[in-house]
Amino acid sequence: MKYIALLVSAGLFASPLLAEKPFTVGDLKAGPGQAVSGYLNVAAKDDRGTQVPVSVIRGAQPGPVLALIAGVHGYEYPGITALSELRQSVDPKALSGTLVMVHIANPPSFYGRTVYTSPVDGKNLNRVYPGKADGSLSERIAESITRNVIEQADYLVDLHAGDGNEALRPYVYMPVTGNAELDKKSRDLALAFGLDHIVIDRGRVMPPEASIYTDQTALSRGIPAITTETGQLGGNEAYYVALAVKGISNIMRHLGMLEGEPLSNDAVVWLTDYQVIRSPQTGIFKAAVRDGYVVAENGLLGELFSPFGERILEFRAPFAGVINYVVGTPPVSEGEPVAMVSRILEED
Repeated sequence: MKYIALLVSAGLFASPLLAEKPFTVGDLKAGPGQAVSGYLNVAAKDDRGTQVPVSVIRGAQPGPVLALIAGVHGYEYPGITALSELRQSVDPKALSGTLVMVHIANPPSFYGRTVYTSPVDGKNLNRVYPGKADGSLSERIAESITRNVIEQADYLVDLHAGDGNEALRPYVYMPVTGNAELDKKSRDLALAFGLDHIVIDRGRVMPPEASIYTDQTALSRGIPAITTETGQLGGNEAYYVALAVKGISNIMRHLGMLEGEPLSNDAVVWLTDYQVIRSPQTGIFKAAVRDGYVVAENGLLGELFSPFGERILEFRAPFAGVINYVVGTPPVSEGEPVAMVSRILEED
């Protein structure tokens, strides 16, 4: 499908900036003071391919390029809704720099309502970066986003939420790479997003050719990045959407893309050493905790039952800490997460 739907806002005006080269994402081109929307076409192979909806809002004044990616997991809706709201509210005439928004990174998962993986190839898009141009559909989507969006960015925010099975308390993953300048910029993004729980992520420093995750694809190319989590259990409540809109807007003020002073974030609970507890077998899960709970070492997280009600095993906390998320629906397959626990960092 070669159709490209361009929605060009009325923003052209006499300015020397109009002579600048347009900012291009796939077939989309935006000059200063313009906003365009359309699709990155991922061509068919052994499947039907897909179209990834993207918007480019080019400010009337120069500034950084901020990439916002939502819907990497298609059942995580608040970030998707937040970007649709921002597309309608951000005025390119009042913007410095360029905003690139990937509205739904994983359309097959979004429209198929699948948790974690694509219904087309069974792969998790957030595990196949930087992708392959001749790979499966998820790999081709990742390659297109890497080439067209991430590699053009100065900063990146990957917007997530609790998937259809996850009861989650909002937090931010703040990656640490060991590069002091890069880490400071990522930390500043995490603080500017404004959530009161920030998880220090020291465990995923990947090479560019095997970056695996969206944020690591940016970081491995020297681009500051964070991953945010706002929302739970596949819901799309206005509260969680507003957290994402507010966080992105504050990041834009922090980067000088919008006028106004960024709001400070002075009451952060810093978390570290996070651990995802996975089920060793398929069964029916019953949680004993809720998202945001504080749990003692060896505290009960939940139990796994057979379909006949027989208790198979217990899940216990590996250390004292905070429950970032816990599975809030009964089905659990072998290898899937049942909970995530992080330690509270007493000194930042």
